Amino acid sequence: MDIPELMTKNFFYLKGDELFCSFFANSVYPWDLLACIGPFLMALGSQLPEERYVRTGKDVWIARSAKVAGFSTIKGPAIIGEETEVRPGAFIRGNVFVGDHCVIGNSTELKNAMLLGQVEAPHFNYIGDSILSFGAHLGAGVITSNLRSDRKNIKVRLGSAVMETGLRKFGAMIAENVEIGCNAVLSPGVLIGAGSMIYPLSFVRRSVPRNSIYKNQGEVTHRQLFE
Repeated sequence: MDIPELMTKNFFYLKGDELFCSFFANSVYPWDLLACIGPFLMALGSQLPEERYVRTGKDVWIARSAKVAGFSTIKGPAIIGEETEVRPGAFIRGNVFVGDHCVIGNSTELKNAMLLGQVEAPHFNYIGDSILSFGAHLGAGVITSNLRSDRKNIKVRLGSAVMETGLRKFGAMIAENVEIGCNAVLSPGVLIGAGSMIYPLSFVRRSVPRNSIYKNQGEVTHRQLFE
């Protein structure tokens, strides 16, 4: 069953960003991109200007304007964008793109993930096999679960619609300007639409439409946005 609102072209808003528009155009659904993150990083890294980025270690490119703490760990391939801060204790495990003006905090772990820009994961977060778009903010302790307990392939659910992904590991797709409260847990294969808000301590088992508020017991209401 197709779920049109979860298709890449409808889920993310990337107009005007040539780099990401080109990359995302290669997918029908955003989770199709998870297998492409590594090759994307290698191709992009080789094109980054030396006056703005320094290559260090094995396939790690760090913007000269980024702040990377000495007690953080970054394994390649990885790209750390301009004016981004990587704090002590952060663990970047490889196949990770962190865009400009992001914060990767203490004890935050990233693996096979993209944070497009202005994304904050500042305290004790796990982001695996996931894509977070511009302006997403994770409260302390937010986890994107990426593996089912029974190790079966992951399904995406929105309302009564269910779609097979064929993936054994898949965390979350988080669209623009999403706010996720402290200690919320996202089940594998959850998509959070743009402008939505997740209450603290929530356990999110199904995808959330854009401009919604997800409350503790799974109640979803429309979010009134102000100009």
